[in-house]
Amino acid sequence: MDPVDLQLGNKNLWSCLVRLLSKDPEWLNAKMKFFLPNTDLDSRNETLDPEQRVILQLNKLHVQGSATWQSFIHCVCMQLEVPLELEVLLLSTFGCDDGFTSQLGAEGKSLPESQLHQGLKRPHQSCGSSPRRKQCRKQQLVSRRKGLEVLHRQRRRLGWPRRVSPPIWLHGDFSREGSAEGAGSTIQVSALPSRLFQGHPMSSVLKETQGGDQFGELAKKYLQLLRTSAQQRYGSRIPGSGQSHAFHQVYVPPILRRATASLDTQEGAIMGDLKVEDGTDVSISDLFNTRVNKGPRVTVLLGKAGMGKTTLAHRLCQKWAEGHLDCFQALFLFEFRQLNLITRFLTLSQLLFDLYLSPESDPDAVFQYLEKNADQVLLIFDGLDEALQPMGPDGPGSVLTLFSRLCRGTLLPGCRVMATSRPGKLPACLPAEAAMVYMLGFDGPRVEEYVNHFFSAQPLQEGALAELQTNGRLRSLCAVPALCQVACLCLHHLLPDHAPGQSVALLPTMTQLYMQMVLALSPRGHLPTTSLLDLGEVALRGLETGKVIFYAKDIAPPLIAFGATHSLLTSFCVRTGPGHQQTGYAFTHVSLQEFLAALHLMASPKVDKDTLTQHVTLHSRWVQRTKARLDLSDHLPTFLAGLASCTCRPFLSHLAQGNEDCVGTKQAAVVQVLKKLATRKLTGPKVVELCHCVNETQEPELASLTAQSLPYQLPFHNFPLTCTDLATLTNILEHREAPIHLDFDGCPLEPHCPEALVGCGQIENLSFKSRKCGDAFAEALSRSLPTMGRLQMLGLAGSKITARGISHLVKALPLCPQLEEVSFRDNQLSDQVVLNIVEVLPHLPRLRKLDLSGNSVCVSTLLCLARVAVTCPTIRTLQARKADLIFLLSPPTETTAELQRKEKREPTAVTCPRPHGYTRQSQNLNKGSISPQTFCPSCSAESHLGHLAPDLQESDGQRKGAQSRSLTLRLQKCQLQVHDAETLIALLQEGPHLEEVDLSGNQLEDEGCRLMAEAASQLHITRKLDLSDNGLSLAGVHCVLRAVSACWTLAELHISLQHKTVVFMFAQEPEEQEGPQERAAFLDSLMLQMPSELPLSSRRMRLTHCGLQAKHLEQLCKALGGSCHLGHLHLDFSGNALGDEGATRLAQLLPGLGALQSLNLSENSLSLDAVLGLARCFSTLQWLFHLDISFESQHILLRGDKTGRDIWTTGSSPDFPAGAEFLGFRRRCIPRSLRLSECPLEPPSLTHLCATLKECPGPLELQLSCEFLSDQSLETLLDCLPRLPQLSLLQLSQTGLSPKSPFLLANTLSLCPRVKKVDLRSLHHATLHFRSNEEQEGVCCGRFTGCSLSQEHVESLCRLLSKCKDLSQVDLSANLLGDSGLRCLLECLPQVPISGSLDLSHNSVSQESALYLVETLPSCPRVREASVNLGSEQSFRIHFSKEDQAGKTLRLSECSFRPEHVSRLATGLSQSLQLTELTLTQCCLDQEQLAILLSLVGRPAGLFSLRVQEPWADRAGILSLLEVCAQASGSVTEISISKTQQQLCVQLEFPRQEENPVALRWDPAPGTPRLAHCDLGTHHSLLVGQLMETCARLQQLSLSQVNLWEDNDDSSLLLQNLLLSLSQLKTFRYADKTFTQAPLQLCPALTPPVIPSPGLRGLSVSPCGQKPQVALEMIFRGTQL
Repeated sequence: MDPVDLQLGNKNLWSCLVRLLSKDPEWLNAKMKFFLPNTDLDSRNETLDPEQRVILQLNKLHVQGSATWQSFIHCVCMQLEVPLELEVLLLSTFGCDDGFTSQLGAEGKSLPESQLHQGLKRPHQSCGSSPRRKQCRKQQLVSRRKGLEVLHRQRRRLGWPRRVSPPIWLHGDFSREGSAEGAGSTIQVSALPSRLFQGHPMSSVLKETQGGDQFGELAKKYLQLLRTSAQQRYGSRIPGSGQSHAFHQVYVPPILRRATASLDTQEGAIMGDLKVEDGTDVSISDLFNTRVNKGPRVTVLLGKAGMGKTTLAHRLCQKWAEGHLDCFQALFLFEFRQLNLITRFLTLSQLLFDLYLSPESDPDAVFQYLEKNADQVLLIFDGLDEALQPMGPDGPGSVLTLFSRLCRGTLLPGCRVMATSRPGKLPACLPAEAAMVYMLGFDGPRVEEYVNHFFSAQPLQEGALAELQTNGRLRSLCAVPALCQVACLCLHHLLPDHAPGQSVALLPTMTQLYMQMVLALSPRGHLPTTSLLDLGEVALRGLETGKVIFYAKDIAPPLIAFGATHSLLTSFCVRTGPGHQQTGYAFTHVSLQEFLAALHLMASPKVDKDTLTQHVTLHSRWVQRTKARLDLSDHLPTFLAGLASCTCRPFLSHLAQGNEDCVGTKQAAVVQVLKKLATRKLTGPKVVELCHCVNETQEPELASLTAQSLPYQLPFHNFPLTCTDLATLTNILEHREAPIHLDFDGCPLEPHCPEALVGCGQIENLSFKSRKCGDAFAEALSRSLPTMGRLQMLGLAGSKITARGISHLVKALPLCPQLEEVSFRDNQLSDQVVLNIVEVLPHLPRLRKLDLSGNSVCVSTLLCLARVAVTCPTIRTLQARKADLIFLLSPPTETTAELQRKEKREPTAVTCPRPHGYTRQSQNLNKGSISPQTFCPSCSAESHLGHLAPDLQESDGQRKGAQSRSLTLRLQKCQLQVHDAETLIALLQEGPHLEEVDLSGNQLEDEGCRLMAEAASQLHITRKLDLSDNGLSLAGVHCVLRAVSACWTLAELHISLQHKTVVFMFAQEPEEQEGPQERAAFLDSLMLQMPSELPLSSRRMRLTHCGLQAKHLEQLCKALGGSCHLGHLHLDFSGNALGDEGATRLAQLLPGLGALQSLNLSENSLSLDAVLGLARCFSTLQWLFHLDISFESQHILLRGDKTGRDIWTTGSSPDFPAGAEFLGFRRRCIPRSLRLSECPLEPPSLTHLCATLKECPGPLELQLSCEFLSDQSLETLLDCLPRLPQLSLLQLSQTGLSPKSPFLLANTLSLCPRVKKVDLRSLHHATLHFRSNEEQEGVCCGRFTGCSLSQEHVESLCRLLSKCKDLSQVDLSANLLGDSGLRCLLECLPQVPISGSLDLSHNSVSQESALYLVETLPSCPRVREASVNLGSEQSFRIHFSKEDQAGKTLRLSECSFRPEHVSRLATGLSQSLQLTELTLTQCCLDQEQLAILLSLVGRPAGLFSLRVQEPWADRAGILSLLEVCAQASGSVTEISISKTQQQLCVQLEFPRQEENPVALRWDPAPGTPRLAHCDLGTHHSLLVGQLMETCARLQQLSLSQVNLWEDNDDSSLLLQNLLLSLSQLKTFRYADKTFTQAPLQLCPALTPPVIPSPGLRGLSVSPCGQKPQVALEMIFRGTQL
């Protein structure tokens, strides 16, 4: 085809295209708005004929570039009924712009403005072109065939159907993200030339700019231009062909609630709980408070995605353009997603004029006008949560900085600013006083209203409402306005082709809702798979990069056409500066972008399994301000989980072109990831996200795993929740068997949210804390509560529920008989509402606690509540304190039979009696399952009260509980007065037993306290009556004491006027004893009481810190007189001002009070004389046994016998059974005690004290304590001892004594015969024990430890001790005697009459003292035993006998003797003829020194045993040991060696008899080895001879564990020869744990006829010890066997 033919062909094509588009001008106008968002479709084009108007529009499209033109041609071919030949020609023109451009230019030149274009029928020729040649028919057919082939290939590649009809478009107000109207919030409308206003009413305004006030006229023009621009953008809708106009005009305002929360201006976070006010809907006009004229006026509109924030912003623009918001002259709307594209420096004027709308002229004058009238300017910023701040909020010229300055009033002061945002952490630029408004979506009526507006036909309306009514899940999804629109679109598509009830079955989840939407947007149900997946790839790429705005370069033209045709994409004009603008594209909603991205991930072969699972994550609900880019994948994991459902597999397989295996693998991978997430510990927001994902999968197994993995306590704190969230959580909980606790604290909830919990039987605790919920929330909650079969705890705190809302809850509570705790804290309930709530208590048989705190109840209402507490049989406690108001109940114990009867009465399902026949279907993912309990959410609770009659009947357990219950009543700080006390007394007298009555903090004063005290005995109070802080005076104290004098059950009364304390404690009356056995048990229980326990008849009267003086005592004692006769009385007058006068007066009045148990006079400013004078009370008060005085701390306590032995001394004593005296009831002699501490004990004071105590009956124990007691004072005290015959104990504790005190005390042993023991320790503790007058004189003891006694004190001390007649024990340990002092003591020892023991340990002595002890023994005939240890033990003890002892024993341990000490030791041993046994333990004697010691010890006659224990004893050989024994000067009668004890024992007999037989004995301790591992060595004839001479009288020999067979046979040979030569040997014993043959070698020598010994009686071999051992025992007798 030559250029002429091409030109002529294009002209024909042009003519056909114009003629085609002229048939549907509305469609062309819609495409013009899509591809050219700023196109002006004003009325001046109405004068042109249709074809001329089409040519102008096509011209505008073509000049935008090839990409726009190609996308437009694709839309024409896809949506319009285009003939096949024309479609081929249109597609063949892609990229051929030259000819077409010239054609359009020629057409534009030839058309006069006043004449219509004549179409394509008139020939057009270009300059220089030849005439058009005629084509032959064959060429036309070939060309057409080629064009059809190209067309079919294009259609297959793009997935087009054969013919495409235009589908129903999505509503443009779908939401903010990416919508045409949403993006239009920042669309730049170019400055329109004046010619555009020809014929427009605005033209007259423009012409007036030449005269008058030019400044005002320019501003008026600009303001009118703003309204016109807003009308064009938001005022009109352009419906597509075949669509009703109402479809696009649907707008239902969502629920708006004002939220109370303070903003932290430093962190930008919402401080505290975001509390949404319920019941106070906010209209559009209420969003701006025009009455405030100072400071920044900022409104923040918070709402989750899809709630309609952007739609509301557009609605404001529309209303303003229509003149409804007349309080504002100018309105500007910006979107942060587009403002994020601005990176250059911006001023406010540039933001307003360059990026929004420019004035025609003089922008400075217009800006000045806006500044002057700033209070009439409104700036709306959409998407504050999406504001990026890469340079920081304070960067120069950043958009966020401009926004911050506008909010804080430093820019355009006085203007109104409104920002929309998702909930979360907001930027710090918002002022703290910003008004917070929360969008809560749709409730039931709003959903119904939206459906009625969406469907114009009545049958479709009714069908859609019926479908929603039967499906609770779909109804909960419609709470989100965006999802409501999607659901209506799907129903519009499904209802005509499906029977009733079948349409909703295709919409069980949000994912399948979007899937049906995509199918509905596909013409004739055909799904273009390739284009859909390619568009999904673009969507995924945008999500990964945080991109929601795309340009033509980012999306291929066919995809743009596909998105425009299927209403998946919207377009808008993006301007980044003056003259810089281009068309931008975005998905209709960001959730649609996420859904398409999920489709691409699941169905595209380009995505593998690992890449897919990386996108299955759980996101928190909070927006993180630290993110560098937007996180747009909030719903992507949810869509992926929904696509993993088996229901979606056919749809995905179709997209994947039949690759079902790949789709199944990806679905299984998604489910596996969700299973792992279900077992983790997640936060509240992530739990909700997980529930959404699991619910979308429709997998019962996964839902069960998730439900069972949830913790028992499931908190949701400080993040928004929708009705859809709670419905999803309820569906998951239906798969849980165990109960669960749900705690919603600080979570913004919609008023109808509780309806989502209907039928959730797994909830055990349900708490809504700090919620500003109102009547609507309460009404919805009342419909849900009866359906929760396990609910035990209900909490609704911090709300603003009125009487209307409470009435619904009051009617619903009786339907929940299983409730155990209910809380309505901090709800500002009125008095009548509180009374209404309390009336429900009898109908809640298991209730344990009702909390009504924080509700400002008046006194009259409080008394009414007290009456309820008295009459209601289950109430145990009523506690009211300021704002606190709590009922504690104790449900009666139900018997097993009653529980079984109740279970039989409980129905498994509750059928609604209302005629509409509502039945709630379970949301269990297992199809067909029905909830075990059904309830109609639209019915009120009162309609179901008839089912409760059987359960509310009083059981036997309830009647028994009412008879035995006791009530605790606490009305603290309730402003009760005297007349209220009278009312309360009358009320309580009719009630049950009272365990506690607390009326503290009221205004009863003296009269009210008196009335309560008088009524105490009639009110049957069993534990406590508290009247503290009621204004009681000192005069009132006497009245109270007289009032309680007749109260037998009073156990304690504590009154402290200073501390405002008035407390009565009561004891239950003892039950009458029946029979002698019960009476004896009662008496035995009294005897077994601990000292701190009081008997039943005793009472305490504590009048502390009352300012009592001496003048008050007489009247006080009269008031106490009645109480004293009721039993033993404990009086406490501490902390008063009695002084000496009061103490004296009280001592005179005490006898008249009877027998007291104690009297406390502490802190009464008594002098020392007065304190000591109290000792006279011992003689005047028979009950006084103990007087404790701490003078400095003013602690003074007079006590009786604290064991309560004199319980029956006053009044008549009971009749005791036989033997009662033996049980301990007879009077015994009980010692009295006086403790005086922290007191200066001077001689006059001590003399005064002793004179006072002289008349005291005995026995008496005197305990004194002071910082230091002088010698004079001690002498004075000791001199007074003989004048105190009743004294049994004198103790000086923690008292410093002088070094002379040991001698003074030692002298007391002889001067005072009654002293039987003196104990002085460390010169700080001294105790003297005395004999009673009945005891005869006996031995005495003296202990003087740690007294720093040295050598110079020994002689004096011994002189004093020698005066004692019978001194049993003397302890001088831990002193400083040393060797010299001990030597002096041993020299004086014969003069001291000690009959028991002398302890000299720890006196720093050495070996000299041990040797001197040996040398002194001959001069001390009464010493029977002495032991010395100079090691770490440091002991030195000598034991005496009353008479001379014949045999003495001496033990020396760790003395470390040196060689020069051996001879001195031997000399001492030789002189001590009465010493028969010496033990040397680890005294450092080796074998040589031992041999010398044995050779030097000599005596005239007798036996002497030497036992040596040294480490070398187990290593020495037997020959060397026998050689040591052979050196003895006497005859050896016994030798013992023990390896385990490391011991050698030798017994000698003096004088040595050469001719007599000798006995040799080897005898270790019983049960231990005797001679172990001792090698005998080589035979020496000289040693044998020596042994024969020394050991001739050996009688017994024992060997234990001796190696006689290894290495050497000399030992066994020596032993054989020795045994054969011992004629007096009686016993031989040998034991060896390693026995082999050695004993057998001895046997031949010991058996007849070889044995020559005439004394051998037998031979015994037996095992020895736990290990294998052999013992040989030879028993000798007088005749040979």
